[in-house]
Amino acid sequence: MSETLVFLVLLNPANLLAQDRTVDPTWLHRFVPRLSEAKADFSSSTCHYKPIFGAGDADNRILRSVSHFGEVTVEAHGNCQSVVHDREEELYFVLQGTGSLQYGDGTNPLRANDFTYLAPGAKFALANNSDQPLRVLVMGFKIPTRVTLSPPPQHAKVVNLEDVKEEPVQGHPTSVLYKLLVGPRSGKRDAIDDAYVITSFFWMDFAPGGTNFPHHHETAEEIYLVVDGEGEMVAGSGMDGLEGRFPAKAGDAYYFRPNCTVGFYNQDKPGSKAHILAVRSRIPLSNEED
Repeated sequence: MSETLVFLVLLNPANLLAQDRTVDPTWLHRFVPRLSEAKADFSSSTCHYKPIFGAGDADNRILRSVSHFGEVTVEAHGNCQSVVHDREEELYFVLQGTGSLQYGDGTNPLRANDFTYLAPGAKFALANNSDQPLRVLVMGFKIPTRVTLSPPPQHAKVVNLEDVKEEPVQGHPTSVLYKLLVGPRSGKRDAIDDAYVITSFFWMDFAPGGTNFPHHHETAEEIYLVVDGEGEMVAGSGMDGLEGRFPAKAGDAYYFRPNCTVGFYNQDKPGSKAHILAVRSRIPLSNEED
C-alpha cells in the first residue's frame, strides 16, 4: 500500500470516528475529599452539595436506578431548602455532627451515625442548629412509573447505627459482619423495611484479612463508600477467574454497574479493621422498561 493510500485511510471519517468513540465504564471510582461542590435542588447559601455519583457527576448517564449519591454539608446554624420528590426514594446517613430533619410537620433530631428512609412524596429538609458543620450522605433512587406508591408515612423513622445488631450474612465469610440498615417493603430483616427500589443499605465490618468474596448482581447497581481502613477493592475483570483489584482507602467511593464483579479485601495485619457503607438498588429488567 502506498504512503498516499495509507494517509487517505487514516483520514477516512469512519476511522476518525472510531478513534474518538468512548465506551461507557463498567464501574466508577471517586475520591470524595477531592470532589467539587455542585448545585442541587436543596442547595442554599449554607447548604452545600458534593456529588459523588449521579446528578452533578460527569458520568451520570450510565446510572439507571440511582438518581444521586453525594455528600451534603450544612454550615453551623444553616439549613437546606425543603424538597419533595414524587417518584424518588432517599436515604440519609449522618457522617458527622448534629442537626435535625424536618419531615412533614415534624422535626427529628439527628446525630452522627443516624440513618433514615425518606419515602416518595414526603417533604423534608436538613437543618443545623449547632456550632459545628453537619455532614450527611444523601442517596436518591428512581422508582419506575409502573410501581404503585403508597402515601408517605406521617413520621420519619430515624435509627442509629449503634442500635443495629452486627451479624454474618449467609453466603459470605464470617470475616465480615453486617449491619442491615434499610431493605425492601416485603422484607423483615432490616432496621427499616420500607423501600421500593432499594434492595439493601448496609454496613460492613471487615476483620483483618477479611473479605466478602468477589461477586456480582445481575439486576442491581451497587455503591461502596470506604468509611475507614484500607485494603483492595475488587472492581470488574473476572477473566480466567482473576478479579481486578485496586488500592482503596477511607474516602474512596465505587459505583458498580449490573453484572460487574465487586468485593473487598481488608489488609491482613493485626488490628487492621475496615468499614464500608454500601447500597444496592434494583434496575428494571429488559422486558419491563418504562
